[in-house]
Amino acid sequence: MFIGREKELKQLNAELSSWKRKTAVLVYGKRRVGKSTLLSEAAKSFEGVVINHMCVTSTFEGNMELIYQSVSEGLGLPNIRFGSLFEMMDYMKTLDKKILLIIDEYPYLKQTKKKNEVDSYMQAVIDRLPENVKLVLCGSYITVMKELLEEGNPLFGRFSLIQHIRDFDYLDAAKFYPEFSVRDKVAFYAVFGGSPYVLENLDTGLTLRENIERLLLPETGLVRSHIENVMLKEIQKTFDARILEILGNGKKRYSEIRDKIISSETGLLDKQLKILLDMETIQKTEPINRRNDKKKQFYEIVDNLMRFYFTFIFGKAGTIARIGEEQFYNRNIDAVLEQFVSRRLEGIALQYFHRAAMLGNYPDIDDFGSYWYDDLATKTNGEFDCVIRRGKQYDFYECKYFDRPMTLEECRQEKEQLDSIKGITVSGVGFVCTGGFAFEGAEGFTLIDGKTLYFNE
Repeated sequence: MFIGREKELKQLNAELSSWKRKTAVLVYGKRRVGKSTLLSEAAKSFEGVVINHMCVTSTFEGNMELIYQSVSEGLGLPNIRFGSLFEMMDYMKTLDKKILLIIDEYPYLKQTKKKNEVDSYMQAVIDRLPENVKLVLCGSYITVMKELLEEGNPLFGRFSLIQHIRDFDYLDAAKFYPEFSVRDKVAFYAVFGGSPYVLENLDTGLTLRENIERLLLPETGLVRSHIENVMLKEIQKTFDARILEILGNGKKRYSEIRDKIISSETGLLDKQLKILLDMETIQKTEPINRRNDKKKQFYEIVDNLMRFYFTFIFGKAGTIARIGEEQFYNRNIDAVLEQFVSRRLEGIALQYFHRAAMLGNYPDIDDFGSYWYDDLATKTNGEFDCVIRRGKQYDFYECKYFDRPMTLEECRQEKEQLDSIKGITVSGVGFVCTGGFAFEGAEGFTLIDGKTLYFNE
């Protein structure tokens, strides 16, 4: 069953159904994020011949032979040995057929020659693309695929549609477990994230703990193997895994990472952080009221599943093997899991505001994110993770991962704590609570309960 990607599918269908212009599409995103599934779904509506080819680790000539073979099979012909892609395209031009050619894992082909050599070749192919042929290039190595979008690359400006496919957010991820309670939806997303591959392998008949013990803790657990052999494969030889271990479930300044790595070669750390940023494994964040203030910039892991792995599992394989999954969970995860999940609720709330703003529900929002304050009176500082900016005004939201309704008195106490901080100006106060509220709107508070968070499901 195809889930989510409504916007991307609509864009693809529009691009593949129009014959008013030349079509060359670029689709990229990390492994097992659902690129091929999306393309397969779009191909169902294509009125013509669909040829889907997967590049492999081989020579340029070897990949060309396999492409010719895929094209021959797709057209229902004996294996034709074309002299080049140009010759293949010239042959397609003579056919009274509409053809969609998907070249998947393009980086394997790109890396068979010197830098930009294959891209230059493909540029010429696209420039001479027959009117009856539509071409899609797809790939999982994000840094390699992003090179195609750089101004100096031969393929720059050659694509009629570019799609960067990312993990599902909290709302689309919840479509894989629609019958769960709000708290369980938040918890499963906080631990397992939004990878379609991972979500498809969850057992919704089991508890969160049972899924963790089945998929993440065993050495051969399906999701743990996915992390160690797929998610980390592209970058595991070029970065220090301690960086991700240091970040864990929080966020750190550059200096904090540097001091814990204890390396005098800051240039190497800079290079590794850049790789992780380019790979979208980590992200750099800054408060919305301190944009471009390097002293207030932080690094954090992007993917929730990766956060969980480096918080609880990384470096503990021996312990898990010795004492078993159940005992390891009891000793290392059980008591702190709710705290881990609650810290992810702020991120879910920000995703909610993003969706709501895109729908026009908050037309006066200028920005949202975290907010940094310096209280000179008490000589303290800190950060609030969920804040909306409206012009020069800031609305602060407290997020509570409760299994019960939040009371009016609790809301008042939270507001009093905000009012006591002298380094901020509070224009509005709101609350996001998974357990709902024991009162209706009062005292100007904005209340977001589970039903609202999940768009009145």
